[in-house]
Amino acid sequence: MFKLYLVLEIYIQISLFVIFLLCFIFQLFYLFTKHKVLGAYQPEDALPKVLIPISVIISARNEYENLKQNLPIILDQEYPDFEVVVVNDCSYDQSELLLMEYAKQYPNLKIVTVNEHERFKTAKKFALTLGIKAAKNEHLLFTDADCHPASVHWISRMAAKFIGDNSIVLGYSPYIRKPGFLNHFIRFETIKTAVNYLSAALKGDAYMGIGRNLAYTKTLFFSNKGFASHMHVLAGDDDLFVNQNATADNVAIEIHPEAHVWSDAKRGFGPYYRQKKRHMGVGKLYKTRHRQFLTLDALTGFLFYASLITCLFLQYEVLLILGFFVLRLLIQVLIYRKIFKNLRGADLIWWLPFFDLIYYLYLIIFGLIGTFTKTTKWK
Repeated sequence: MFKLYLVLEIYIQISLFVIFLLCFIFQLFYLFTKHKVLGAYQPEDALPKVLIPISVIISARNEYENLKQNLPIILDQEYPDFEVVVVNDCSYDQSELLLMEYAKQYPNLKIVTVNEHERFKTAKKFALTLGIKAAKNEHLLFTDADCHPASVHWISRMAAKFIGDNSIVLGYSPYIRKPGFLNHFIRFETIKTAVNYLSAALKGDAYMGIGRNLAYTKTLFFSNKGFASHMHVLAGDDDLFVNQNATADNVAIEIHPEAHVWSDAKRGFGPYYRQKKRHMGVGKLYKTRHRQFLTLDALTGFLFYASLITCLFLQYEVLLILGFFVLRLLIQVLIYRKIFKNLRGADLIWWLPFFDLIYYLYLIIFGLIGTFTKTTKWK
């Protein structure tokens, strides 16, 4: 019996080490073949000169305070030809009065009003569709009411990427830095998510975008029937649309600091949980290869840390295990250092050893929650 116990113990230890090593190899594969391309990417510093007309579209439901604070920043963009279409989506606060006042000051503001119906409950995709129909221009730029551009050149930077066959432009939207663990992790998770989707776009396999800073053409929207295939899903107006309509040749990215769109992160775990539950729930509708890529990354990252901690607890090959961990960490720092700086999270690189573990745990937990639960409202 004692010999059997020893054999079983050795078998478990070897199995854990093999799992750890395989996960280590897969994680290096992602770093070198995918994320490294973003680390080598350098956004153009010179301000482009573009003249194509742009329609900025914002869907807003009970966003009086956010519209009051952020809408003038968008309306005051330094761009020769643009309109701002705000869809007042069934608001019952003072949004309508505020928008009417702004319309007197800004002739390029267009208001679309959606009224609540007793039997027909609308969601964001319906509001955005109305805004797109109301837009007079072919090139559309999207953001949210609780966001503000980093500079007056936001539209110029994003519009300049509509060259050649590009019909989708993926921007970046960081969160404002504030004290507290949750704020730091949300900012870290936002950067890690951006590393994945921006790297994929540079590799010609874009799978998602962020609606706080996203652009595409009206022709692309209507030729592919808009949100029709996933209108029954409350979330996904940004990532599902990109996932279904991106090709190897029609996507560009813009991550210049002047093109960023800032917003406040959720301030409590409850609102953050509801937001992420909604977002993660649409991942199961991604194309198969994208689901596989994201699942493998999440699973190998989680098992890397799980097997690492278990091996350390069992005191099995401690120095070797720690050596692999440190090697991966050094490679991450070398690749991520420039990326984190460009994406306005340079301070977070020092949190990498801790937040990377939390990040993969978060992916597994919210991935399961998103798979087995359903969201019933978007606001």
